[in-house]
Amino acid sequence: MNIAIFAGGAGTRLWPLSRQNTPKQFEKIVGEKSTLQFTIDRLVSDFRPSNIYISTGRRYKDVILDHVPKIPKENFIFEPSMQDVGPAVGLSVAVIGEKHPNTPVAILWSDHFVKKERRFREVLRMGEEIVKKNPNSLVLIGQRARFANQNLGWIELGKQIDQKRGTKIFNFKRIVYRPSLKDAEEFLKKGYAWNPGYFITTPAFLLSQFKKFSPDVWKGLVQIQNAVGTKNFNSILEKIYPKFEKISFDNAILERVDPSQVFVIAADLGWSDIGAWEALKEALELSSEENVTRGKVLINDSSDNLVFNYTDQLAVGIDLENMVVINTDDVLLICQKSSVPKIKKLVESLAGTQNEHLT
Repeated sequence: MNIAIFAGGAGTRLWPLSRQNTPKQFEKIVGEKSTLQFTIDRLVSDFRPSNIYISTGRRYKDVILDHVPKIPKENFIFEPSMQDVGPAVGLSVAVIGEKHPNTPVAILWSDHFVKKERRFREVLRMGEEIVKKNPNSLVLIGQRARFANQNLGWIELGKQIDQKRGTKIFNFKRIVYRPSLKDAEEFLKKGYAWNPGYFITTPAFLLSQFKKFSPDVWKGLVQIQNAVGTKNFNSILEKIYPKFEKISFDNAILERVDPSQVFVIAADLGWSDIGAWEALKEALELSSEENVTRGKVLINDSSDNLVFNYTDQLAVGIDLENMVVINTDDVLLICQKSSVPKIKKLVESLAGTQNEHLT
């Protein structure tokens, strides 16, 4: 099986640590490695580096080649512009599918946290087995929901069709993205799974879905695929890719694919999307009342806070509750956990101001 890891987002919800020139996937958010390095490390015990591909923006080319030297240089796919996840996934499967059209490929993301790494690899292999038996299919990997999360996509599970090594496999009904709190609470009761965005399919099948539901994108992907390995590849990619419609993968394909061609593996992977500060706290905490800290931090009479200090200065907090405090060399962020979604708009508002360089 081949694996495509996507590492192209700007990560503004983790500002001020994550910025345009140094996005979250390259930063040491947890431990002494970046999330991208952790993503590769959890795979290489079962998958060869030659089968791992990295998709990212061309602006990060110099950074990423030094950042993950285990991956062959020819396995990097550089998007010439940001066209959202739909075209990005299409580009990767077109490039990989030029040589391996019917070999299963797993689509993964570089900015996630997975506690149960062995279980994760087992689930990937299960998905590979399903796709080998059903090449015209797509296998979603769902995380068993821990609480009524409003910031994620949810997968409505159909009938259970199999169980392997304690992991259940289901038919697929639908995807719901960022539901209301009321709906999320209902989904939790009904046993819906969180959608990490991981799936396994074949390039040939996925390109057939682009042909069916996004024919203009498909035509461009075919031209790009035909140019793979030729001297004209970069010029053709530069000409075609920026013209693609900016559309999410869910909107382009997943909400429209025939549900009978989709399977779901639902398991507890210890997975968290650590793309925002409050999500990072939930991933690292042992209880909601716990203070999660990094660096030189002293915090008293306080509960349920995330305080990350990336400087040599001591950060001190007293009587804090439900707060996020991020201290870098040039920016100090202080906000309520519930206010983290406002960070993205704040960063966008800095464009054209004297603080634009901080984005």
